[in-house]
Amino acid sequence: MSLTALSFAGAASPSPSPSQSTPPAVPTLQDAQESATNAATWVQQNWSTWLAIGLRVLLILVVAAVLRVMVRRAITKLIDRMTRTVQAVDGTALGGLLVNAERRRQRSQAIGSVLRSVASFLILGTAALMVLSTFQINLAPLLASAGVAGVAIGFGARNLVTDFLSGVFMILEDQYGVGDSIDAGVASGEVIEVGLRVTKLRGDNGEIWYVRNGEVKRIGNLSQGWATAGVDVTVRPSEDLDRVKATLEAVAEQMSKDEPWNERLWGPIEVLGLDSVLLESMVVRLTAKTMPGKALSVERELRWRIKRAFDEAGIRIVGGLPTAEALEAAPDPAATVAAPSVYSNTASPQAEAAAPITSPRPPAR
Repeated sequence: MSLTALSFAGAASPSPSPSQSTPPAVPTLQDAQESATNAATWVQQNWSTWLAIGLRVLLILVVAAVLRVMVRRAITKLIDRMTRTVQAVDGTALGGLLVNAERRRQRSQAIGSVLRSVASFLILGTAALMVLSTFQINLAPLLASAGVAGVAIGFGARNLVTDFLSGVFMILEDQYGVGDSIDAGVASGEVIEVGLRVTKLRGDNGEIWYVRNGEVKRIGNLSQGWATAGVDVTVRPSEDLDRVKATLEAVAEQMSKDEPWNERLWGPIEVLGLDSVLLESMVVRLTAKTMPGKALSVERELRWRIKRAFDEAGIRIVGGLPTAEALEAAPDPAATVAAPSVYSNTASPQAEAAAPITSPRPPAR
């Protein structure tokens, strides 16, 4: 056969279409058996590894849960022990004031909450990292990214972190508590709530101040220990000092015996003496040690009693109204003043007669 005939025969034979392609082979029973055998072999080879990983994860979770419960229980017992009365000041008035039930309860709850949160975070975080390492996950990139994210969050929320840390140290150091009167610089008043981020104060006019703990640079606690009540009495320099001192000492002694001032006064009212001597007055100062927060009421009561005692003794406080005897004895201030001169009035005849004579002006040329 010639090449021309072969070429013609090849061109005449039709090529198979896609629809006429060979159908895919249907898996046989033998193929299914081989696949099942391979899967069973793979499971048989790796089940021990899976079991070991599962048991390790379960052990980590159980240990973390038990450790968390034990630590939280230990913290709770520690906080309960902190709320008990301090034996060193038990039975004393100062100790009864310092060991305030509400203040110690709130402080203990805040400290316990912080400690429990920190313990839970550390235990559960460590357990999570151990579980991830059990699955052979590389923790280096995760820890690096967590460190970078922590630094970024720290820079972005530095005020919040500062407030939180300041609140933690404030509670741990017991700088102030509920019921204390403090001066925080930016605001002053009575503490009504202590938080880790914000402290609430009730001002003198009833307003509520929300003070961020991070903004407080100095704190003056006016309710811890004891307070000092001071009263200044201003009298005339002509008064008898011995008489004034005796009157003040009698008032102080009587006030120290009366209820409820005998409980609010933690020391005798002392007459310190002259605080200043001026040309028209002299100041006598009294002071007393009082319960915290009671100094203002003691000062007001002491002023009230001193005014009544001075009125009975005839001792006049500088700045008061003059008595009738003083008005009668005082000289007439107009007696030493000369009568006004008629020359002060320019329209009077005497002033016109005494006016200088002016020469007439010459006529203009």
